[in-house]
Amino acid sequence: MKNLERVQQIIQNFDRELFRQNLIQWFKNEQRVLPWRENQDPYRVWVSEIMLQQTRVDTVIPYFNNFLLKFPTLEALAEADEQEVLKAWEGLGYYSRARNLQNAVREVVEEYQGVVPSEPEEIAKLKGVGPYTKGAILSIAYDKPIPAVDGNVMRVLSRILHVEEDIAKPSTKKLFEELITELISHEDPSSFNQGLMELGALVCTPKNPSCLLCRIQDQCRAFEQGIEEELPVKTSKKKQKKAPYMLLLIQNKQGEVLIEQRPSSGLLASLWQYPMVPLADVDRVSAPHWFYGEYGLTIELKETKQTIKHVFSHLIWEMEVVTAEIVGGELDHERARFVTLDEMNDFPFPVSHQKAHKYINL
Repeated sequence: MKNLERVQQIIQNFDRELFRQNLIQWFKNEQRVLPWRENQDPYRVWVSEIMLQQTRVDTVIPYFNNFLLKFPTLEALAEADEQEVLKAWEGLGYYSRARNLQNAVREVVEEYQGVVPSEPEEIAKLKGVGPYTKGAILSIAYDKPIPAVDGNVMRVLSRILHVEEDIAKPSTKKLFEELITELISHEDPSSFNQGLMELGALVCTPKNPSCLLCRIQDQCRAFEQGIEEELPVKTSKKKQKKAPYMLLLIQNKQGEVLIEQRPSSGLLASLWQYPMVPLADVDRVSAPHWFYGEYGLTIELKETKQTIKHVFSHLIWEMEVVTAEIVGGELDHERARFVTLDEMNDFPFPVSHQKAHKYINL
């Protein structure tokens, strides 16, 4: 069945106008006070939506405030050094979001005279702006009736409209975009889209939804049938691959610590970290004095401190933290350097390696 036919089948006998009125009124009465809702500035909306991807609101608030303090305008972010931007993003995760945001902002400054595009075709061309971010910016900042569909929204609508398609499939997301195109308020698309997001965050939660407090309860087909916790349908993710490493805290005689910058592309691109070696490559029994060839150093492994586990969406790092001392050689690596503990604060580290800071021998 084509999406258009399926959409019409789903919304048949559904009172769209009542749904819009109840959702928007609920949002205006119950919305949380959040810093990015102070006005409809497209730049603030854009930054908040990028930060909120895969991240809780409570976590984002201080990062958002700090980010806007450091980079209050598009021009300020466009002109900033990438390392400064990554440092401001440090601990928030998914660092490609920060790089894509800055690259896209630079394009806006250069190509659109510093004005965030208000047309779907133009804004969709910007780096890191997918269908959801496009819809969020255009509806919230520019009051355009464009869908903004994320997991929250699909969960809410799958329950209200009783949609059993697997939300892990791209085709289902497209279905929900077309459903919202039919449902969205043209008078107040900003409150409509934010209302769906807010309902999913506060009431129609993944587990134990607060149905008795829901303003939309009378129209919710899943609640009527008692199946609200069975929706949405979502296939399980593939099992994450485990990657065991030794994380080395290498200090020289001056007490400085060796850090290295990750490559400019790929996982955690351009961030700084302590050297990591696949555990399978380490032979501590036969080589207590170990030539660390990649760096031109001979090091002595000293003390195992702890094993740090860090979970990515597709990968699990299991890092055995080991202190080490240099017993010979000179550092020869273009992306590595020794830094003092005070200097280390100037470099952006991923959370996985921030966890190792406390094990440095002082």
